[in-house]
Amino acid sequence: MADSATTARRSAIYLLDQVLGEGKLLLECLAAGALDRLDPEDRARAQRLAIETLRGLERADRLLENHLRKTPDLTVRNALRLGTVELCHGAAAHGVVNSMVEIVGRSRKHGRLKGLVNAVLRKVADEGPEAWPRMRVPRLPEWLRGPLIEAWGKEAVEGMERAHFAGAPLDLTLKPGVTGPDGEVLPTGSIRLHEAGQVSALPGFAAGDWWVQDAAAALPAKVLAPKPGERVLDLCAAPGGKTMQLAAAGTRVTALDISEARMARLRENLKRTGLSAELIVGDALEHEGQYDAILLDAPCSATGTIRRHPDLPHAKDGSEFGGLIELQSLMLAHAWGLLKPGGRLVFCTCSLLPDEGEVQVEGALDFFADMSVDRAALDLPGVEPGWITEEGGLRLRPDYWPERGGMDGFYIACLRKAG
Repeated sequence: MADSATTARRSAIYLLDQVLGEGKLLLECLAAGALDRLDPEDRARAQRLAIETLRGLERADRLLENHLRKTPDLTVRNALRLGTVELCHGAAAHGVVNSMVEIVGRSRKHGRLKGLVNAVLRKVADEGPEAWPRMRVPRLPEWLRGPLIEAWGKEAVEGMERAHFAGAPLDLTLKPGVTGPDGEVLPTGSIRLHEAGQVSALPGFAAGDWWVQDAAAALPAKVLAPKPGERVLDLCAAPGGKTMQLAAAGTRVTALDISEARMARLRENLKRTGLSAELIVGDALEHEGQYDAILLDAPCSATGTIRRHPDLPHAKDGSEFGGLIELQSLMLAHAWGLLKPGGRLVFCTCSLLPDEGEVQVEGALDFFADMSVDRAALDLPGVEPGWITEEGGLRLRPDYWPERGGMDGFYIACLRKAG
């Protein structure tokens, strides 16, 4: 029977096969039950190994190409990649090599290559740890890197890539009046934990005092500035960080999302935190009603979240982005019709692409005569003037706050409807 470490490694290789071979996102794999049979510790380890391998994929491939005459089948290649990343991060060579040899050796299809795996990883164990830190920071694939350089410049994109490679600390949003775990208080008010450990074991988790939410993701609700008693609609709400912010502010929140599975997570989060909201599973484009304020976190490329989701640039190729951009325009137009005169709507996307942010708002301003940008809504603690864009939105990027660990990429704009 395989030991616990080997079990986690085998599962991590499966995840890599799904991302790199089938174009699936890690979240899709997990939602489909890819790791359900593992105990919590092995499940966490498998996810961590897959994520670390995806972050270091370029470096791993450069090291491996020195020892491979031809490229092996994807599963064997992923075993070598994972082993290389572990070895270069300081894992014991004996355990890593033996695990990978056992995993490949037990495969009917690939068993004959266990000798190759053994030989290559032993060479990597000798040379890799010293070479690894001297290699360049892994770059985004060209389908994404090119457009981002065009938008923000090469220096900014290199800063984003450094942030992606470093990964993301854990940010928390606190309920009003509570004290969270000890951590760095960020300029925008979030609490950042650089060494978090198991989230559910942190002080205040069981009591529902806080929830996990990147500092950038916490800003759209703050820009909306919800007021007690207001009727507020949170469109595309799950998993619910923004809904909980709105509920904690005392508003009457309606949270809508098209995914029942994602909405189930929102129900769990509301129950844990003791907050309440009306939950609706449905299509945002079919929703009806009138609201004082609306928060639209529109479906997007999610290119701003690569710090936490390094699978995205490997699983996607940009081909679906055109459809997402069209959907965003439709959602923004429909949401505008749900907003009462004199109300405000925050449009946001966790994207680094201007077509999903700045360009959307510019187009909406040209189309709706009763729409204006509320620049004053961006006057919040921690928001730097250089982040405010020409049309009056807020552009956040992973290369901001480099000394603090970065932030997710987001675009946020507060739009006012004439009374």
